[in-house]
Amino acid sequence: MRDNDHITMIGAGLAGPLMASYLSGHGHSVEIHEKREDIRTVEQSAGRSINLALSKRGIDALKDVGVFDVISPMMLPMVGRMIHDIDGSVHLQKYGQKASEVIYSISRAFLNKTLMDHAENTGNVNIIFDHSLLGVDLDSSELVFNDKRESFDRLFGSDGSASVVRDAMDKLSSINFRRKPLGHGYKELTIPPDAKGDHRMDSKALHIWPRGDFMLIALPNMDHSFTCTLFFPLDGEVSFSTMGSREKISELFNSYFPDTIELIPDLINEFQSNPIGKLATVYCDKWHYKDKTMIFGDAAHAVVPFFGQGMNASFQDCTVINELIIRYNGEWSEVHSEFSNQQVPNGHAIADMALENYIEMRDSVNEPLYQRRRELEFELEEKFNDRFIPRYSMVSFHNMPYSKVYERGAVQLNLINGYLSGELSKEKLHESVLNGLSPIR
Repeated sequence: MRDNDHITMIGAGLAGPLMASYLSGHGHSVEIHEKREDIRTVEQSAGRSINLALSKRGIDALKDVGVFDVISPMMLPMVGRMIHDIDGSVHLQKYGQKASEVIYSISRAFLNKTLMDHAENTGNVNIIFDHSLLGVDLDSSELVFNDKRESFDRLFGSDGSASVVRDAMDKLSSINFRRKPLGHGYKELTIPPDAKGDHRMDSKALHIWPRGDFMLIALPNMDHSFTCTLFFPLDGEVSFSTMGSREKISELFNSYFPDTIELIPDLINEFQSNPIGKLATVYCDKWHYKDKTMIFGDAAHAVVPFFGQGMNASFQDCTVINELIIRYNGEWSEVHSEFSNQQVPNGHAIADMALENYIEMRDSVNEPLYQRRRELEFELEEKFNDRFIPRYSMVSFHNMPYSKVYERGAVQLNLINGYLSGELSKEKLHESVLNGLSPIR
């Protein structure tokens, strides 16, 4: 293992400080440059932070670096999706069958602050704030900041979906970067606590108002409020572009979300004042440049938030890098190339699954065929628990590589569709599960 490598990192969001804690554990010194102010010392603006869903991949990373016990008291368990129909009726669709199969609502700001504190407390990590990176010269190993130029020995880019490090790599290498806008954006709203200070809805669920082309969701907070997010087309007849007046906003919610009118007392003002966030997917076919530069997290594979895996996938990147450092005894050329080989297919797979899950959440969850599929998935999981695991469960409650989840999920869906269409008998379906799906270890 190489000792005392100095590593320069760009971006102190969620994944950067976590990776810095891993690197510090190997004796490396890390300097993180962050363009924002220190969020631990300034008030946060509203409307820019989708609540985060923490699941197994992220939890395992937090345990790895020894910070989970600090974070766990602030996690709120969610056992499933509470579906709100337009007539006001609700029903719960559980995420899994076991008591342990839950995901957790967590404050982005709290998690980010805690990870920065933890990284700095290792003694090997220094975070420099208000320090915008303008460009990178990879040939000369030089960084161009807003106030100076600085050389680097080894560069880690965790600077988000608009990554400057990635753009520099794209100019010199065949990483095949592409950014695909969703065409939908989001706006945050707030359901405050009730008069007694309690949650106004079931706090053990992720609430969804599916409306076909768009949806509203709500995640519980520790202060007994809910953070709501409207995912909505940017343009079109019913879209953010047509919500220019108080009357239009009121009409939208009265027509599509009537049961939320009393839940969101400051609806109109929040809608008009909170910004519209844009959504896009980032794909790259390589996440490193030679043995000196690497990107991870959103810089390499930003995904839309509809599988709740953006943060978890980024945290798993850090875990994989750490495992590769150990496996290759700190030989960075091996670490870099194997990280790309191993993780790029997984990044593509979770990006595609997140896009598919948007359609499921906003539309399919109320379809009888979807509900029958879920029932059958649970039946097969109970009978063949070493072979058949629903795709959602493989993603959220297991550490199976996303690319393997995608492949296995496609096989399972074909089997289920074959049975529901009448092509397969129950006996043949069971036989196909045994013959077509290898045991999961």
